[in-house]
Amino acid sequence: MAASLRLRAAASGLRYWSRGQRPAAASLAAVCSRSMASKTPVGFIGLGNMGNPMAKNLMKHGYPLIIYDVFPDACKEFRDAGEQVVSSPADVAEKADRIITMLPTSINAIEAYSGANGILKKVKKGSLLIDSSTIDPAVSKELAKEVEKMGAVFMDAPVSGGVGAARSGNLTFMVGGVEDEFAAAQELLGCMGSNVVYCGAVGTGQAAKICNNMLLAISMIGTAEAMNLGIRLGLDPKLLAKILNMSSGRCWSSDTYNPVPGVMDGVPSANNYQGGFGATLMAKDLGLAQDSATSTKSPILLGSQAHQIYRMMCAKGYSKKDFSSVFQFLREEETF
Repeated sequence: MAASLRLRAAASGLRYWSRGQRPAAASLAAVCSRSMASKTPVGFIGLGNMGNPMAKNLMKHGYPLIIYDVFPDACKEFRDAGEQVVSSPADVAEKADRIITMLPTSINAIEAYSGANGILKKVKKGSLLIDSSTIDPAVSKELAKEVEKMGAVFMDAPVSGGVGAARSGNLTFMVGGVEDEFAAAQELLGCMGSNVVYCGAVGTGQAAKICNNMLLAISMIGTAEAMNLGIRLGLDPKLLAKILNMSSGRCWSSDTYNPVPGVMDGVPSANNYQGGFGATLMAKDLGLAQDSATSTKSPILLGSQAHQIYRMMCAKGYSKKDFSSVFQFLREEETF
């Protein structure tokens, strides 16, 4: 099974990308009171830019955690806070019957579930496995079949909202899986998000996320182009952003995550595009959209162009910068 999934991932053009640098965080000891310490442990695999704050929010809601990350340093603050850190996804499955995975790519998810020390090696019957990674919907479906053979339940639940929403617990979860299990998933996901939406069968959560991120990429490029043009025409960027955000051009990329340095505080553009959602991951998600468009014979002219732009950015040194750095990329480019 693992080999067939790896072949599928390779055929779709996926590559392994690092999750990039993790944000610094204050000691967890001060923020994770155990007012509901009787709750059973939850497994959490993947403590990157998104997984780290998501796991912290579960702690804040009183859930003891069984933690694993491929990078041991990512687990240190959780260990220091009294959480249990183990040495493999299989060990997580041995100790917890509810597990959340938050991983960069399809290949990473396949390894976490079906690898030599994967979840399926020690998963218990009746376990609920929730994958919040953004991966190929076909991979989610195949993982669900293998999980079902082990007597457990798999649901895909990718997220939207970025690192800021992950920290504040205001993510949106798009959930695919057996509807009868949605309430059980919602109990956990509601600790990390303000919107938990049931989308349908396994894979539909991923489908919704892929469509959302394709639109996000297009709107970010459009916002960056409009801001760049306005600045070159002599407009003050803060004034232009204000006008856009009270006019018909308003979008999340302009009013919440503006890509121009100095326009907004608390966003990656105010911090040399560090943190946030990496350009490499956006390129990966756009690749998933391109694969899905090909398989469904759906024209995505702007989505395809956005994919090429983000691939070009990664090739020119932007891979570890936030995807809003497309503004900086445009400023440096004469032509495409």
